[in-house]
Amino acid sequence: MTTAFSPTAFTRASQPPQLPTMPTGWPIGSYDTYEEAQRAVDHLADSEFPVSDVTIVGVDPLVVERVASRLTWGKVLGSGAGSGAWFGLFVGLLLSLFTPGAGLAPIVIGLISGVGFGVAFAAAGYAATRGKRDFVSQSQLVARRYDVLCQPRNAERGRDLLGKLAMSGPNGF
Repeated sequence: MTTAFSPTAFTRASQPPQLPTMPTGWPIGSYDTYEEAQRAVDHLADSEFPVSDVTIVGVDPLVVERVASRLTWGKVLGSGAGSGAWFGLFVGLLLSLFTPGAGLAPIVIGLISGVGFGVAFAAAGYAATRGKRDFVSQSQLVARRYDVLCQPRNAERGRDLLGKLAMSGPNGF
């Protein structure tokens, strides 16, 4: 578990945040996927192993960019119009709530101006790329393998537990 999602991440820190450090410990298992490494640590936790001594380390990281679709002027302008419409509708609703007796006028004006600004900003952003990035993609950080490390005081026991998991058959690895 990272400190970003720990219960203490949402409380006031009495000390400054820690700088990134290299992991320590002895390797007790190595896996091809993060899911396998996570399952190994879950097995350790189920065996009442002190998992606070365990670290999962992604070795040989890669940035993988998966191309989802081609970007066209139609998609750019449609997306800009859609996001502008939502924002304009929101602003129009707020204006109509705080303007007594205004009726639907603030909502319609907000919607139309939101669409206009959304299309204009989307077109300007896409034109600025000058066709050098005509695709939509998603990036991921992945590793070639995932090592499970454990502090020396419990490494032998952890290695034994993971060995039993590997020999357990289809539910193991």
